[in-house]
Amino acid sequence: MTNSTPIQTKPPEPEAEDAGPACVMVFNANDPSGAGGLAADVTAIASVGAHPLPIVCGAYVRDTGEVFDHFAFDEDAVAEQARTILEDVPVQVIKVGFAGSPETLSTIAEIAADYPDVPLIAYMPALSWWDEGPTDLYEDAFRELLLPQTTVLVGNHSTLWRWLLPEWNNERSPSARDIAKAASEMGVPYTLVTGVPLPDQFVENVLATPQTVLASEKFERFDAVFSGAGDTLSAALAALVAGGADLSAAATEALAYLDRCLDGGFRPGMGHVVPDRLFWAQPEAEEGDEEASAGDALEGFDLPAPDTKH
Repeated sequence: MTNSTPIQTKPPEPEAEDAGPACVMVFNANDPSGAGGLAADVTAIASVGAHPLPIVCGAYVRDTGEVFDHFAFDEDAVAEQARTILEDVPVQVIKVGFAGSPETLSTIAEIAADYPDVPLIAYMPALSWWDEGPTDLYEDAFRELLLPQTTVLVGNHSTLWRWLLPEWNNERSPSARDIAKAASEMGVPYTLVTGVPLPDQFVENVLATPQTVLASEKFERFDAVFSGAGDTLSAALAALVAGGADLSAAATEALAYLDRCLDGGFRPGMGHVVPDRLFWAQPEAEEGDEEASAGDALEGFDLPAPDTKH
């Protein structure tokens, strides 16, 4: 099984006078905390320079520290949103976050199949907040229906390991290429694996195929726990690819963007830290403030499974 939408470098094209930013259609749930979901997608895509076309698949019930519940939209409502705007606006990339139900995943897969030349970037979030039954059904549907349409799969190392390699019994943990190989068996040509553990409190983020590593960034692990990092990264990657960037360069730039977002992260409530996806819009700090905050700067990042029951 192979994917029909490999990502290739686009030659620069002359811009027409009325040309606007590239458009990214994104399927995700609303997140009232603003940490992840469509809030992360819209701000990250716009920040990187593309235009988001958000399709609401449902809504989380959550605060900044925990997901309590989720209400899924009817799949027909999702389809109507997407197909209506697709008849009007050309889309360069489709990004899929948390769709909320196997039925909606099926709907998204059908829509993607109707646009085989549009790359699809899919993010698999940690679902530890959900009950085991719905989680298994969702992951099975994602594997069987969406992965065959996916161009780039994005996810945390531990999440993808548990999902794609549940019977892994090697003494060493699977590498990014091992996970990419498992994804490729369902038709995924590229996998971006985040938070790969390294010795001495470092983690690595790797864009891989079963044959090779295309891009890799190493960072020092720190104690802060973030919500919304995975949505931020996958949305930024989608926007950069939509703009015509080479995939390896887009992954490297998206990881650098996420690093800056986490470096400027803030805690709006009593829970986790939220990435500042508009860090570049913040006023410049005074020289004295910069010196005072230098010791607090985040030097690297990991993408932990952020949403757990307490």
